[in-house]
Amino acid sequence: MKVKVVSIVGPTAVGKTDISIEIAKRFNAEIISGDSMQVYKDLNIGTAKITEEEMQGIPHHMIDMLNPDKNFTVADFKDHVHYFIDQIHKKDKLPIIVGGSGHYIQSVLFDYQFLENSRDEQYRRHLEQIIDTKGINQVYENLIEIDPDQARKIHPNNHRRVIRALEIYKTTGKTMSEHIKEQRKDPLYNMKIIGLDMDRKLLYERINKRVDLMIEAGLIAEVKELYKKGLKDCQSMTGIGYKEFIPYFEGTVSLEAAIETLKRNTRRYAKRQFTFFRNRLPVDWYKITNTNRKEQYQKIIENLAGFLKD
Repeated sequence: MKVKVVSIVGPTAVGKTDISIEIAKRFNAEIISGDSMQVYKDLNIGTAKITEEEMQGIPHHMIDMLNPDKNFTVADFKDHVHYFIDQIHKKDKLPIIVGGSGHYIQSVLFDYQFLENSRDEQYRRHLEQIIDTKGINQVYENLIEIDPDQARKIHPNNHRRVIRALEIYKTTGKTMSEHIKEQRKDPLYNMKIIGLDMDRKLLYERINKRVDLMIEAGLIAEVKELYKKGLKDCQSMTGIGYKEFIPYFEGTVSLEAAIETLKRNTRRYAKRQFTFFRNRLPVDWYKITNTNRKEQYQKIIENLAGFLKD
C-alpha cells in the first residue's frame, strides 16, 4: 500500500504556511519544506522561511540544513524529501510537503528524473551565437528535423527551450521527447496535491506588499552579508530575493530598480508556476479571496479528511 502524502502548492503570499499548520494540527502531521532555498542557513527573509513561533510546535524538515556556499541539486532534494517522508510515515504521522517549484515537487511525487548531466556550455554558446548572427530559423529547423514532437510544443521565440532541447540530444543521444516518454507516469505515493489559487490582480498586490515587508524586515542587510562573504556566485545567491540585489551592491542599478526587479521576477515566477502546476500535475485547486479564506480552508480540511479515511 502506498504511503499517503499531502502537497500544498501555490505562489508566494497566497497563504500556504497558514493552511499547512492547520492541517498539521488537525491530522497529526509533520511538515517538509518544498522550497529548495530554505535548506540554506542565513537565507531567512528572502526565502520567507517560517519562524519558530509560526511553527506552533509542528516539526518542520528541510530547513537550515546547509551552509550557503554548498550546492544542492534536484537529486539531493528528491533524496532528502523521500527520506523525511519515510521517517514521518514510520512515526505514523502524515507527511505534508509545503511549497516548492513544480519541477522539484514532480521529482519527488513521480520520481521524475532530470537530466542534470546533459549540459554542454560550449554547444549552448555556439547555438546562441548562431541565433544572434543569423536568427532563430536555422536552429529551430534543426530541432524540427531532430525532434519534431518537441518542436511543435516549443515556440521558436522561446530560444532557451529550443537550445535546451538540442543540447539534450547532443549530450545524451536521445531526444527530449524520448526522455519524456521514459519518465514514470504513476505517482510513488497515494498523494493529494492542494493548490491555492488567487485572482492575479490580488495576488500581484500581495506579492508587491510581501516584498515591501521583506525590505522593512532587513532583506537588504541579509543579502549584503552574504555578498560580503564572497558568495555572489554560489547557488544560494541565484534565488529570487537575492540575485536582484547584486547589481545594486556593485553600483550598476539603484536600490529602487533592484526592488522593482525583485517584484517583477516574483510575479513572473508565480505565473510560470501556475502554468506548470495546471499543465503537469493533478492539483485540486481552491480559489482564495480576501473574504473566503476561512471557508476555503474549512473545505480543504473536509476534503482531506475524506482522502485520509480511504
